[in-house]
Amino acid sequence: MAPRKPPFPRLLLDNVSCMRNAQQILRHCNASVHDGSALVLTGTNGSGKTTFLRMLAGFSKPSAGQILWNGHNITDSGVFHQYKLQLNWLSLKDAIKDKFTVLDNVQWFEVLEGKMGKSLPALELMGLGRLVNEKARLLSMGQRKRLQLARLLAIDRPIWLLDEPSVALDDDGVQLLEHIIAEHRKKGGIVIVATHLPIEIEDAMVLRLPPRFQRRMTLVDMLDRAEIS
Repeated sequence: MAPRKPPFPRLLLDNVSCMRNAQQILRHCNASVHDGSALVLTGTNGSGKTTFLRMLAGFSKPSAGQILWNGHNITDSGVFHQYKLQLNWLSLKDAIKDKFTVLDNVQWFEVLEGKMGKSLPALELMGLGRLVNEKARLLSMGQRKRLQLARLLAIDRPIWLLDEPSVALDDDGVQLLEHIIAEHRKKGGIVIVATHLPIEIEDAMVLRLPPRFQRRMTLVDMLDRAEIS
């Protein structure tokens, strides 16, 4: 019997480089991301973690190379229309409407997705069940982050792009974050995280971005030191 071929990667970064403000942040990056896997982007402030996530989200295009989803280039308009429906984007800009209740802030997104029924369980899981009828403007920074994560769960798309998801969370909140990431991966979901804080993610690939400026090292040298482990 012939050996089974490994499954085709859901996302493939093929010799990808990216630019920001006419400066090259990362070059010649290769990574295969399969269903159920995780990729963690680490590095100092300004090293390009958010830029790289935005490129994966399709907000900007690679300056070289290609990003393939199911074998198709995400920069192709027809492909991107399908690809973006697979993405859940969590950024430092929380998109929370202060005049809405906590519950409305999640259900509003559910309605846009044509889904209902997951808002309350998601809020309960994230420890916000007793606050569902409170206005979002009354939430602390940590509670606002938990609200973002509840929305992530309710929308329930397979590819999560998370930019500093643990910022403002207390220890219990970080443990909840680690739990929902693990559960999402068990269902075959993909998680790509940009973070400068420690988050326990089992068997995650790590892409370390070098600092943009460092004494006695050229910019080209720094870009070449980006590595996946």
